[in-house]
Amino acid sequence: MSAPPAALPAATPAPPTKATAALPGTGVARLLGRRAARVPRPLGRVLASAGTVFLLSSVLTFGLGALSDANPAAAVLGETATPADIVRMDHAFGLDRPLPAQFASWLAHALGGDLGRSWFTTLPVSDSIATALPVDLSIAGLALLLAVLLGAAGGIAAALSNGGRLDRAVTAICSVLGTLPAFVIAIALIVLVSVRLRLLPSGGYVPFGQDPGQWLRFALLPALALSLDAAAGIARQLRTSLVAALRENYVTGATMRGLSGRRVLFGQVLRNAAGPAVTVLGMNVPILIGGAVVTERIFNLPGIAQLSLRAAEQHDVPVIQGTLLVTVAVVLVANLAVVAGVLALNPAARRAGSARRGRLAAGAR
Repeated sequence: MSAPPAALPAATPAPPTKATAALPGTGVARLLGRRAARVPRPLGRVLASAGTVFLLSSVLTFGLGALSDANPAAAVLGETATPADIVRMDHAFGLDRPLPAQFASWLAHALGGDLGRSWFTTLPVSDSIATALPVDLSIAGLALLLAVLLGAAGGIAAALSNGGRLDRAVTAICSVLGTLPAFVIAIALIVLVSVRLRLLPSGGYVPFGQDPGQWLRFALLPALALSLDAAAGIARQLRTSLVAALRENYVTGATMRGLSGRRVLFGQVLRNAAGPAVTVLGMNVPILIGGAVVTERIFNLPGIAQLSLRAAEQHDVPVIQGTLLVTVAVVLVANLAVVAGVLALNPAARRAGSARRGRLAAGAR
C-alpha cells in the first residue's frame, strides 16, 4: 500500500513589483481608497457641493465685475481720463486680455491669497479684507455663542415644561423675535441699553487683542441684535426635538435603571436631539452675515460690510469681487462645520458611516 502523497507547501505570494503596485486596487490605490472611505458620506457630499458652489460663485463674482461698465481709469481719473490713459490703465490691470484668461489668472491668484489691488487706494484687497474681516468674525462668533446659550436655555426650559406656562411664554417670545429684523432689534437695544440705562456704548469698536474688556462692551449689543433671531429658531427646533426624544423608550429604561433626570437629559437626550438645532444654527450663518451690513452701519463697525459698501459706491471692482468671494468662502466653511457637528452629535450617522466603510473593506478583500 503506497503512502499518501505529501501535502504541497502553500504558495507564498510574490513580492509586489512596480507593475503590480501600479495596478488599480493595489498599493497607493488601496491606500487612497481606505482614506476616502473614512470620510462620512454626508460630509463627502457637502465637500463636493461646496467645491462646486465655490467655483460657480467665483465665476459669477468675476462675471459681475467683468460685465459692469466700471473702468479703473474712468473711476480714478474721472472725466479727465484720455483714451491713452484708459488704454494704459487697462494694460496695467490686465483688462486688455480675453475674459477666460483674466478669470483663470484672477482665480489662481485668489486661491493663493492675492485678490488684486484697489483701483483707488492701490492697496492689496487681501490686506483690506484682513483688517475688516476680524471685526465681522468676532461679532459673528459672539452672536453664535449667544444664540446657542439663549436658544438652548429656552428650548430646554420649554421642553421640560411641555404644555405649561413657561412653554407657552417661550414659544410666544420666540414667535415675536422671529418676525423682527435685526436692525429693529438693534435700534431698540440702543434706545433701551445705551440711551436709557447707559450701560453699554451705542457704537464703535476696539480689537479683542487690544483690550478684551472694551471689545466685549462694544461688541455685546451688535452681537445680541444679530443673535436673537437665531436663538429663537434654535429654541423652537430644540424644544420640538426634545419633546419627541423624551418620549423614547431608552429614556424610560434609563430612568428605571436609577439614572437621574439631569444625567439622562444632558448625557443622552440632548445629544440625540441637538442635530436639527445645529442645522438651524448653520442656516442662520448667511443671515448673520447679511444682517451685518445693516448692523455695522447702525453701530459704526469697521467691518467687511462697510468695506464692500464703500467699494460699491466708488465702483471699486477688485474690492467688491474680493469681499464677495471671501463671504462665500466663510459661509461654505461654516456649513462644513455644521455638517461635522451634526455627524459628531448623531450616532446614527456615525454608524451608517462605519457600516459603509465595512462594506467597502469587504469588497476590497
